[in-house]
Amino acid sequence: MFPSVCSSKPGEVVNVDVSQAKTLLQSDHQYLDVRTEEEFRRGHCFVPKILNVPYMLNSPQGRVKNQDFLDQVSSLLNPTDDILVGCQSGARSLSATAELVTAGFEKVRNVGGGYQAWVDHNFPIIKEQQQSAN
Repeated sequence: MFPSVCSSKPGEVVNVDVSQAKTLLQSDHQYLDVRTEEEFRRGHCFVPKILNVPYMLNSPQGRVKNQDFLDQVSSLLNPTDDILVGCQSGARSLSATAELVTAGFEKVRNVGGGYQAWVDHNFPIIKEQQQSAN
């Protein structure tokens, strides 16, 4: 169906565009959003199976890599699960996907263009309610 999805070599990151991602997500793939929790709450893809595990964390020094990323993902997903990894534009998710591939995740793919491309295609999104600080 999608030649680019099936023709990867072991250890190679496979990219799918958002149209391919949307189709795959409708056929039982898991979406792993690696943006920060704040970004995720502001809006994310409206898909059946979505998890948020930040690849980068906000710190006083700026964004730093989440040192627990691999452990956190491994506690939620199996290396044999069909996983699509996305972020805001595709850069963080590319790094996260490469790390997951290296760690032995067999069917993980990067969503090129990320959430921004999803929005640009007018695909469904969901925004979480902001909690008031009373």
